[in-house]
Amino acid sequence: MTRRDLRWKGTGLALLTLSCAMAAALDGSPLTLLFLPVALLALPLLVHGKRVGQLLRAGWRGHGRTVDILHAARLRRR
Repeated sequence: MTRRDLRWKGTGLALLTLSCAMAAALDGSPLTLLFLPVALLALPLLVHGKRVGQLLRAGWRGHGRTVDILHAARLRRR
């Protein structure tokens, strides 16, 4: 795993940890619902790492070309 990938995964872990800690601190408060989207965003970062950024860029450029963009990124790395 590269350092860049570890940074993405570390960011996901930090977001998940902070959102869960805030939700636990606000036990029973309706404000807890504000931290749910943050926790849900952190899960793909934690699991997939830097590929999340690639997929987001590919999605912004057009869904029909997603596979081509990911394949080109893999070829550039080699």
